Amino acid sequence: MGPTTVAIEALSLGSGRLAVRLRKLMRAVVRRTCREGWTVTGPVKGVHRRAGVTMNDVARHAGVSNMTVSNVINGRSQRVSEPTKQRVLATIAELGYQVNMTARHLRMGRTGMVGLAVPEFAAGYFPELATRLADRFAEHDMRLVIERTGGSRRAELDALTASRLSTYDGFVLSVVAGDAADLEQLSIDTPVVLIGERAVPARFDHVLMDNVGGARRATELLFRSGARRLALLGGAEGDQQSMPELRTRGYREAHAAAGLPIDDNLIRPSSFRVVDGYTTTLKLIGSGLTFDAVFALTDSAAIGALRALTESGLRVPEDIQVIGFDNVDGSRFSVPTLTTVEPANDEMADAICSLLMERIDQGGASAPARVVMPTATIIERESTRIG
Repeated sequence: MGPTTVAIEALSLGSGRLAVRLRKLMRAVVRRTCREGWTVTGPVKGVHRRAGVTMNDVARHAGVSNMTVSNVINGRSQRVSEPTKQRVLATIAELGYQVNMTARHLRMGRTGMVGLAVPEFAAGYFPELATRLADRFAEHDMRLVIERTGGSRRAELDALTASRLSTYDGFVLSVVAGDAADLEQLSIDTPVVLIGERAVPARFDHVLMDNVGGARRATELLFRSGARRLALLGGAEGDQQSMPELRTRGYREAHAAAGLPIDDNLIRPSSFRVVDGYTTTLKLIGSGLTFDAVFALTDSAAIGALRALTESGLRVPEDIQVIGFDNVDGSRFSVPTLTTVEPANDEMADAICSLLMERIDQGGASAPARVVMPTATIIERESTRIG
């Protein structure tokens, strides 16, 4: 007969002397009545099986070979009949067997960790990207470790040095300041996927965001909704590889296609936090310039703009329409809810994970690098009028 699970219901016994004695008595009873190999941990929290259950134990209890247990654990169930698979799974649950992931990774010559380096932790987009990637890599028994570069060229290059990369089985870098020439000089054996707008050497897999297309569609939506003088929060010119310039390009392309003029005074340089959108919008209102819509280059800045407009007595969307970019979770809960550009967040996370895991599984074998850019779409909510 197999081991029997023994558990104790947690009781609210308080913290007095009597409660302490009762806990000691209950623990003593459990120890004396449980079979050898069981221990009690914590005051009246339950009974836990002694550590050290091995694959051999599972195989012996299930009446199968170690290879059969390994096939079930590693998802090679097509090699095992369904009744046998179910018996192995039931035995694993009964014995409380847990795979030693550290040992597994060492046998495979891996660390079981993937690195992600991003410019910021506070900005709305990157924490959500990290969460998406952590979930996806966990499905491959990989842990995600996050580093912050601050958008510094030096920090981005340091993240890809051999000594740092030796910690990881693969690495994902958001490139903000580095350029192709910088990256080309690096000697890298660890699989790397680059994300971001900047041009990168052709030897790297690269996942891009549809910045130009997304910004163009956002501007076109505002035109269809009746807007004609669109303020652009965070607009920039000059650096053709930066996110602000690419989204500004989409804004300009939409104006050109519609045959509508641009008032360059409405292109307002700004950072991309909530407070930046708030203060930039207040300054825009105070300037006396007329505008009937705000296109903020991030959702965080757009949410700040909503606050500034409301404080100034302007109604959204009746007086001023507002649209953001990134479709972060907070955009669904602003008042009013925020119309935004959905840059295919899930598809991008899928691509990043798929590309990197393929490289890791190939064990460094060379293959042509791939470039992936899913198409951005618009999520219409309450901050714009129906066009």
